[in-house]
Amino acid sequence: MTDAAQASPWQGTVALVLGSSTGGVGQHVSSLVRGLLANGCQVLVCGPAATDEHFGFAAAGAEFVQVEIPANPGPQDSGAIRALRRALTGREVGVVHAHGLRAAFVAALARPTAPLVVTWHNAVLARGLRGSASALVERIVARSAALTLGASEDLVARAESLGARPARLGAVAAPTMGAPKRSRAAVRAEFRVAPDVPLIVSVGRLHPQKRYDLLLEAAARWRELDPAPVTVIAGSGPSYMLLAQRASELRVKVHLLGHRTDVPDLLGAADLAVITSDWEARQLFAQEALHAGLPLVTTAVGGLPGLVGDAAELIAPGDVDALDRAVREMLADPAKRADYAERARRQAASWPTEQDTVVDVLRAYAAVTGVPAGQG
Repeated sequence: MTDAAQASPWQGTVALVLGSSTGGVGQHVSSLVRGLLANGCQVLVCGPAATDEHFGFAAAGAEFVQVEIPANPGPQDSGAIRALRRALTGREVGVVHAHGLRAAFVAALARPTAPLVVTWHNAVLARGLRGSASALVERIVARSAALTLGASEDLVARAESLGARPARLGAVAAPTMGAPKRSRAAVRAEFRVAPDVPLIVSVGRLHPQKRYDLLLEAAARWRELDPAPVTVIAGSGPSYMLLAQRASELRVKVHLLGHRTDVPDLLGAADLAVITSDWEARQLFAQEALHAGLPLVTTAVGGLPGLVGDAAELIAPGDVDALDRAVREMLADPAKRADYAERARRQAASWPTEQDTVVDVLRAYAAVTGVPAGQG
């Protein structure tokens, strides 16, 4: 047993539950799997088969049980509830830890005998009937959890307003990013970007929440700059065709790259990172950009201001004029970019590490089970 395991605040069997994910939630659960195993816990992961294929939970040493929890609620939830209940039956699980509202809703209705810890990763932005249904899900989840952890302060406040007791901020670290495998010149050559041409990068799911339509609108204005920057957006999602059509209409220098596994390479080749989302908690790409020392322009929404501090240029959401102005000023001022690069590295060094995050959830498990340190 390692020294970390001997000093662990809690040891036992934990069931991690998640729904469909290709991004931050799955990355976080993957990090927890590795950390919990290293700290002497037994780990069961319950989620869609595609998440195990993408994140490798079983390959890391966890037991994986397929529970198909889709992104949107529907009649199929009854099957997911039964599948999760079967997965938990007959196992001595000390804590069930659900990630995201969809997984937490299924876990709450499965009524596990072990205490339920829920991490809220995302806000509900839907309106109308869908928004009302989501609000009901939020309320059920908030009142079912023995402990609620929020990835940002606004999520904690939302959970508390719906009856979550207790609720607190939960540490969520970005997984350690590897070094670039290709040179700056090689990556820029892929997109035919000359050495003196600015390269702007954004990474995220192609979803309306990310507001990549604003980035395209701003990019259309940047054609008048000399040299005109090139923008690349890495990610897949339901908005791909709409964004591709809009980019064609605007005749912008924007590449929609689809899913990429070489984000460190993209960051190493870029001059500026941009986030245009309507809402984020502790967005993975924001953390990756600052870890890489890349100047960042981001919307001041959700948990982003607290995450980046003074290490990024903050703009109002939905404001294409502000986005245009902030990017122009960054590109025109190398000294300003260098200053923000230094701030980025300093801010990233202040964030919790993956081990800090694991210790935080172990303390949470100890709190809800009442089990003293080193027992489980």
